[in-house]
Amino acid sequence: MILLLIGLALLGFCGYRFRQDRRRLSNGVYLLLGLTFTGLWMLQSGAPGTEVPSFVIATIALLSPLLVLLLAGFLIVNGVTMLRREGFSVANLLSLVAGLGLLVPYVLLASALLTQRYWLAVVLGSFSLVASYLGFLFTSFLLYSYVYGRQKYQPGMDAIVVHGAGLSGADVTPLLASRLDKAADVFRAEVAEGRSPLLVVSGGKGSDEVVSEAEAMCVYLVDHGIPRENVMLEDRSTTTLENLEYTRDLLRANTTKPRMVLVTSNFHILRTATFARSLDLDAEVIGSHTARYYLPSATLREFAAVTVEHKWLNGTVCLILAALPPLVVWAAGGIA
Repeated sequence: MILLLIGLALLGFCGYRFRQDRRRLSNGVYLLLGLTFTGLWMLQSGAPGTEVPSFVIATIALLSPLLVLLLAGFLIVNGVTMLRREGFSVANLLSLVAGLGLLVPYVLLASALLTQRYWLAVVLGSFSLVASYLGFLFTSFLLYSYVYGRQKYQPGMDAIVVHGAGLSGADVTPLLASRLDKAADVFRAEVAEGRSPLLVVSGGKGSDEVVSEAEAMCVYLVDHGIPRENVMLEDRSTTTLENLEYTRDLLRANTTKPRMVLVTSNFHILRTATFARSLDLDAEVIGSHTARYYLPSATLREFAAVTVEHKWLNGTVCLILAALPPLVVWAAGGIA
């Protein structure tokens, strides 16, 4: 019963924080913890009057490594697909590297068992604890990204802001076109309700680009039937945070604290939402469709960026976890 009480308390706390501000990354941690404790209670006690057989729990425990190996295989295949379709780059290697990285603990374990190098098993224990922590964070990030992305758009915004995503010469890429199409749909829905929001296109000119992203985005929207007078250009930014800062300054010339909806790719919504929260913007985020083969690599990049943004906290936790197995062995008198 204690597991259920803890799970329900965590889920309730998550719900309370969600109602206060859904743009907190920590909401995902509380959600996953609540579901985990509730799931453990269900495994322990089962439905009223029943009990989950021990062989079921044992089967789940045995399948866990298999599921990790399946995930590793999926990431490796996806990494190869990314390299074939998108070309060679560090970013496109991420899925492949992550997939290979998931195999490391199993290789180390096999080596430790075959060679009886017990200190290698201790190292594996440290690595596994760190990997488990990062895996938990990644799972909570995925889960909450899905939950956040399923929230319905609330109409009545002062502005619809589209974030840039690179160009192909002077033309928008398919990824950016998807964002613009989503923003145009939202704009038309607002107009149909009798409103006339600004449509802000945000993105500067890169060193390898012919025009600014904002200019190319404006041309695309006008070509697709959006009135030019409703489009505002923010053409200085080079990052998502700058997108928001410069757009805020532009909009505040007309409204003290404008309500806005930020349009980006579906894999980027949660991180964009946290930026908006850090700048105290009255903004929510909606996502546009992304090609399925591109999602795993893009989501891993988003998670890596979020992890680095909180590097001191995550680094400290990882160091503590990595130190636990050697400390336990040392406290027990070492390995015979």
